[in-house]
Parts: sequence; C-alpha cells; structure tokens
Amino acid sequence: MDIRLLEPKEVWNKFADINAVPRPSKKEERIIAFMMDFGKDLGLETFKDEVGNVIIRKEATPGMENRKTVVMQSHLDMVHQKNGDTIFDFDNQGIEMYVEDGWVKAKGTTLGADNGLGVAAIMAVLASKNIEHPAIEALFTIDEETGMTGAKGLKGNVLKGDILLNLDTEEDDEIDIGCAGGIDVTAERSYQTEEVPEATVAYRITVKGLQGGHSGMDIHRGLGNANKLMNRLLFDGFENFGLRIAEIDGGGLRNAIPRESIATIVIDKVHHDAFAFEFNQLATAIKRELKTTEPGLTISAEVTERPENVMELGVQEGIIKAIYAAHNGVYAMSADMEDLVETSNNIARVQIGEGKVLIGNLTRSSVETAKTDLANSLRATYELAGCEVNYSGNYPGWTPNVNSPILEVLKSKYEELFKAKPEVVACHAGLECGILGQNYPEMDMISYGPTIKGAHSPDERANIASVEKFWKFTLEILKSIPEK
Repeated sequence: MDIRLLEPKEVWNKFADINAVPRPSKKEERIIAFMMDFGKDLGLETFKDEVGNVIIRKEATPGMENRKTVVMQSHLDMVHQKNGDTIFDFDNQGIEMYVEDGWVKAKGTTLGADNGLGVAAIMAVLASKNIEHPAIEALFTIDEETGMTGAKGLKGNVLKGDILLNLDTEEDDEIDIGCAGGIDVTAERSYQTEEVPEATVAYRITVKGLQGGHSGMDIHRGLGNANKLMNRLLFDGFENFGLRIAEIDGGGLRNAIPRESIATIVIDKVHHDAFAFEFNQLATAIKRELKTTEPGLTISAEVTERPENVMELGVQEGIIKAIYAAHNGVYAMSADMEDLVETSNNIARVQIGEGKVLIGNLTRSSVETAKTDLANSLRATYELAGCEVNYSGNYPGWTPNVNSPILEVLKSKYEELFKAKPEVVACHAGLECGILGQNYPEMDMISYGPTIKGAHSPDERANIASVEKFWKFTLEILKSIPEK
C-alpha cells in the first residue's frame, strides 16, 4: 500500500516528503534547505539560526489570538543504521518504506519515524487551512541524535512561546514530563604491534543478528550487546588458548545498542581443534542464555587469511579485562518513579586495529551526580588499562514538573478523547527539553508522540493506528491552549 494513502494523509504525506531527503546527523544541509523552502513557500516567517535550527512562525487562526503562543518542536536528523546485508547509501538515497500488519517499516534500514513523524505533524499544522490553533512557533532542531548541538546552540532570545510541545516520545499512551541527561565517555590508547608467527591459524569471529535498539528507551530489555558478547568470546579464547587480537570492529552509533561485531584473531595451530570445540560450546551457551530476548543471534568463527600483526600482549590483556569490567546496561533504577531506569551505560563502539584502540560509551542518568559517578567508574576502569579517557557531549536531564499547567491540559484531553488515563512518565532517553529549558526556564514543556518500536535499529516501525490517534490528540491540544 502506498504510504501516502494512509490516514491521516496530511501527516503521512509530509513524512514521505521528508523521508525522500537524506538527513543524517551532522549532515542536515539538505533537510534544512527543504524546511526553509517549505516555510517560505507557505508565505510564513521562516529563518535559520546560527547553528542551523529552522524556525517557522504562523499566526493564530481567527478567535485564537488571545491564547498562549505554542512552540511545536521536533528534530530534523535521524539515526542511520542498516542490516549488514542491506546495500543502501544514506547520504544519497531516500528511505524505502512499506506497510505490513498495521505498521510502516523500512527495507533493511532505520525508518526515521524518530523524529520524522513529529516533524511531519508540525508541517501538517503549518500547511493547514482549517486547523484551529493559537500562534505557532515551529522549532526544527538539528543534530539531536549525536550530541543535541542544535538545542544547545539555540539562543535564549529566539523563541517567544509560552508552552513547548516536544513531539518525540514513542508510546502513544504516555505523556512525558522528564528525561535523562547523558555524557559520552571515550577511551583511547595506542599500542605496538607484534608479528604473527608462522605456526598459527587465523579466525574471523562474527557476532550478529541482535535486535539492537535505542540505548535509552530499550536499555532495560536485557538485549544483547555485540561488543560485550564479542569480548566474552575473546576473553575465553585468550585465557584458555592464548588468543591474539588483530582487529575488532563492533557497534556504531553512540545511542544505538550494538547489533554486530567482527574480530580477526589468531591462535597457535596446536590449539586449533580445542579452540573450535570450546568456542562452539561457549557460543551455544550464550545463545541459550539469550534465546528469549535475542532469537536471531548468530555467533560464528571461520578460518580466514592470516593477518600480519596482532596487538602487543600486555595491552591486549588490559583492554579485554577493561571491557569485561566496564558496566553495560542498567546501573540503577529510580527510587522516585516506578519502573524508570535512573542510570545506565551503553558500550556502543569498540574499534581496534592499526595500533589504535577506541571504546565509545554513552552514559545516561536522570540524576546528574549519578551520571558523573558512573562516568568516573568507567573512566577508572579504562585508565587501569592505560587508556586516555575523555568526556564530551554532556547534556542535562529534564527535571519533572508534576504541577505543569500544560500537563493538566493534556491529561484532561486524553481522558476526554480516549476514555482512559494516560501514563505520566519520565523517560530514560535524551529529550531536548532539558537543554532548551536552560535558556527558556519559564517555558512550560511537555512531550508526547505516536507509538514507535525499535528506534535506532533497522527494526524501527511506526504504528499506523497510533499515528492517527497522535494526530487527533494534537489537534485537540492546539484547540485547548489556555489564554494568555
């Protein structure tokens, strides 16, 4: 079925429009130009700030002039992930979508529903001729997924709105009033290489088929982390057979749970049969452990061409032990909000080769001091292995305000429309509200959105019925904005 025929057509058509435009984080030039043209073609005040955020203003519809001005906000960039066997050029191709069993999906890649559906809904409001709404400031931020630099760069005198609707959450029965902050913890070091002896055999070890997912929203699900699983295999091989590492390439984006890891290793030929037996035993045990959460996991070791060099022995031992010791997954649950992850870490990237080690982590917490504590724990672990550790991309959380006036509006309208109570939550993902609130502390902020599953992975999918529900809710919210 053609995506453009889905209801509500005004939202799905705008989503199809932006999904035709490549929009990776830090390469948003084309989508920025697209949005600038979109606003100007509508005859609306449209401008770009100094970091690349696009702001479009639309006056209130007749009879709504006395209502508070609303900032509708979503981010333009999307996470680019694909399956290992998918051939796709994210820099030049539009996302290929299809409909299956009530969901919109992409062919082997991320869908971009995060946060493209939010962008599309705002565009539909801006383009509308008959939607009742107060004065609107549409804020389209850049680079949310790899550092939130758009939100960080937005100056405090740009927006005039009183209320901010962030359309970037992923369960349609939830209203979000808080989120976690985050910090990138990156460990690096160099090492000397050693020549590979003749009496050795090389293997290419592959861990793949994991679900992956959002390193905040999915971190509690017990999903496999390809970097941790690979390290477990390497640790066992090193302890029992003197395995030596030539290369590792595991994971990718900081905010995606790593789905694949590939390593090239060598062992002495004398251990060939014993290593193969032990490896298969451990691989079977790991797959058995994860059979419920990761049914698609595959682990293999195939003989390959012998590399020229491996890591120096002392550095290899330190790195393997450091990755084993470094925390991955949920670190602490919130004592204040039931079922909310407070603090976590994702070992997102492990890259070893050509004399260099890089280990990338994204640490999150809704408690600033707990975030620092876990980051320091990781730093200490990696420094014991001789790494230099840097912190970057630090952004604050969003402190929940249970007395928010706009929260009361959304709760009452949700109950009125859907005859049920919404879940008022804080999330473990990073939302831009916390950052925007630093320069706009008086702005009343709320976040909601349609149901999206598997964000940041090629399994990302958007529920069609939920998008219709989200759109209906949005229209009712806009009609119910309080007076100034």
